[in-house]
Amino acid sequence: MYVNDDCKLKFLELKAKRNYRFIVYKIDEQTQQVIVDKLGGPQETYEDFTNSLPEHGCRYAVFDYDFTTDENCQKSKIFFFAWSPDGSRVRSKMLYASSKDKFKRQLDGIQAELQATDPSEMTLDIIKARAL
Repeated sequence: MYVNDDCKLKFLELKAKRNYRFIVYKIDEQTQQVIVDKLGGPQETYEDFTNSLPEHGCRYAVFDYDFTTDENCQKSKIFFFAWSPDGSRVRSKMLYASSKDKFKRQLDGIQAELQATDPSEMTLDIIKARAL
């Protein structure tokens, strides 16, 4: 599995410049490479992010989550998502599962990971709990 350079460049922009709130990646099965599927601007919300994930298709994604700690400090954490809904094709699920670790290693700076097969497994409450 080849990772398109644009994937790494957009991630660095999210991490360093905070140009994006989230990035959704997909595997192009014809070329066997991971490519950028969607970019979410800095003003977009977690709801915009979850709505951008396809109902019946696997995706990888990163989300830059801003939060306030109990000590009232502003912080940010970059989450990696492996989205593999139950309704997606078995071949697609296997492809995403087998290349996830290799792809994740290309994105230096991931602070938390979440795997989800259903929107209920990645609610904002779950993200908040994992961030603190």
